[in-house]
Amino acid sequence: MPDSRHASLCRRSVLLALLSTTLAACAQTEAAISPFSEPTRADASALGKEPTLLVVTTRKPTGGGAPFFGPERGAGLTFAEVRLSPPGRGISGQLASTVGEDWSVLGIDRRTSSDAARSFAQAVNGRDVLLYVHGYNETFESAVRSAGQLSHALEFQGRTALFSWPSGGALLDYGYDRESALWSRDGFVQALRALVNNPTVGRIHIVAHSMGTFLTLEALRELRAETDVSSRIGAIVFASPDVDIDAFEQTVSKLGPLAQRMTLIIDPGDRALAVSARIAGGVARAGAAERSRLEALGVRVADTSGRGWSMLRHNLFLSDSEVTLVVRRAMERTGA
Repeated sequence: MPDSRHASLCRRSVLLALLSTTLAACAQTEAAISPFSEPTRADASALGKEPTLLVVTTRKPTGGGAPFFGPERGAGLTFAEVRLSPPGRGISGQLASTVGEDWSVLGIDRRTSSDAARSFAQAVNGRDVLLYVHGYNETFESAVRSAGQLSHALEFQGRTALFSWPSGGALLDYGYDRESALWSRDGFVQALRALVNNPTVGRIHIVAHSMGTFLTLEALRELRAETDVSSRIGAIVFASPDVDIDAFEQTVSKLGPLAQRMTLIIDPGDRALAVSARIAGGVARAGAAERSRLEALGVRVADTSGRGWSMLRHNLFLSDSEVTLVVRRAMERTGA
């Protein structure tokens, strides 16, 4: 075997080993909670009182029961309402949970692909909306649980929604996931456009994680070119953004006032982003970039270095109560 080919195979083997050991799950196998997280009643959020999650997705329906939507790409945009079960009950019978406990999926009440974006916006029904966009290596059900967990931790009082794109939900599907996120841009633009154009919808708060930030940036750039959406968008929170730092700077510079609504949660010690950077040829990811470089773009930055007990340090916005508070404050600044 020629030396160059042997070296190439060796490098690939090393990257695969890194993926297997470091990216064991982008959001699924990290330590669930910090030992110091305070318990929060599940009914402190609107989702806890009425546990129905709005979902708009570009995934292909499975045609049966769980998991309801698979990793394949669907024929179009689909809207669904997902019934959830809160994590637990306290001694008095009141619903209660801690930040890291899982919500469970009971089933889907309604599914439609006929003008899905419009149906989605109408279901918000005059309230503020928290729109969560998941990251790499997420199944539909794990993304639903994360959306419920986030809403609960924030004690959000509006409608909670999830945009779920067709992640493969597997370690070695990083390339497929990135292409699927980009492929889902048109669907996400449709969903956002429907929210923005519906005058009964309140503030639209977006929280995007990891590779979901790449999709969100692309959609905001396209929508911003159509109309001034800054009066409708509340907070835009990018948690551990897995985006090329050069591309991030280029895109944010074109977003005008929207940049001032952005908060980035970063950590130079994020091991998942370190592997992403290696896959990308050594280009740093925005979630692990220098704080000063990001702040020069006019965005707010929360550096979580030294916080949390997670090995990967990639989803502290869900697993650490102080980091979750960063999200809540970003929403409060924009009139949550």
